[in-house]
Amino acid sequence: MTSKRWLQRHQIAVYAVSVALAVAVGVGAPSTAPLVEGAITPVLAVLLYVTFLEIPFVRFRRAFTDVRFMTAALGMNFLVVPVVVFALTRVLPREPAVLVGAFLVLLTPCIDYVVAFTDLADGNAEQVTAATPALLLVQFALLPVYLWLFVGPGIADVISARPFVEAFSLLIALPLALAWLTELWATRAPTGRRWQSAMGWLPVPTMGATLFVVVASQFPRVADSLGQVVAVVPVYVAFLVVMPLLGRLAAGAFRMDVGNARALVFTSVTRNSLVVLPLALALPAGYELAPAVVVTQTMVELAGMVVLTRVVPDWLVRTPPSSIPFADPGSD
Repeated sequence: MTSKRWLQRHQIAVYAVSVALAVAVGVGAPSTAPLVEGAITPVLAVLLYVTFLEIPFVRFRRAFTDVRFMTAALGMNFLVVPVVVFALTRVLPREPAVLVGAFLVLLTPCIDYVVAFTDLADGNAEQVTAATPALLLVQFALLPVYLWLFVGPGIADVISARPFVEAFSLLIALPLALAWLTELWATRAPTGRRWQSAMGWLPVPTMGATLFVVVASQFPRVADSLGQVVAVVPVYVAFLVVMPLLGRLAAGAFRMDVGNARALVFTSVTRNSLVVLPLALALPAGYELAPAVVVTQTMVELAGMVVLTRVVPDWLVRTPPSSIPFADPGSD
């Protein structure tokens, strides 16, 4: 087994070690948090570049034209998820920073490690990757609207458009353009092919590095506000339980095959904590707790992904959802 394949098969263990090391640094050297925080955006940009580079653009374009999947993914994330989030967050304290942090992360679908977890569950990772630009554009357009509806009109004075524009430019447009140029280079020159092959080693280590810088930089905030942050954990756990079931129902309604059904489940449940963290960090005074609320979701979700990468292929979506009753998802 090649080392690259070993990394892919053991990526959850790599991520767990990264988080454990980050917690150790956060506890043992909290003064390093501001320095580590500065690495979040560049490390995340590299992660998205190597993620986009994993999918050849000819297949990327083909997947993007799958209207059925794109309709289901957009409908789940921007019609169903907001209703679920609004219902689940009714139990949270009326603390603006807690609510804004929870809404920021739960209302935004993941566009990075969702690809890796979909692939681990033998889902259609290409389809998820193709959907990421649309998911990011729509979430940035609708997030202010949902915050206005759920938090109130005053949120307009708190949320600035600048972090959204910067996040899209640095974390999606630039990595996507560089990935396209790299693939074009690889088709024309041996050096380009060698570069592309070398980049194939990086998705798992870069994901581990991203988790490290995010958790290490934000863990002191979580630890200092543990009493307030712990209130969001049951909400995050409930979201991890409810959304896979609804995603499977939607896959059945759209009569998807197994690969696309699993992809829809993961894009419905995984959240964009790593990309929205810079937005939470840009919030004004009085919202210092929001980044801790966002990072807490990351840690809860990673634990949930360890379960879901087994449960989805072994139980929830073993065969095409349209061919089996929802009451007995494990039947053949």
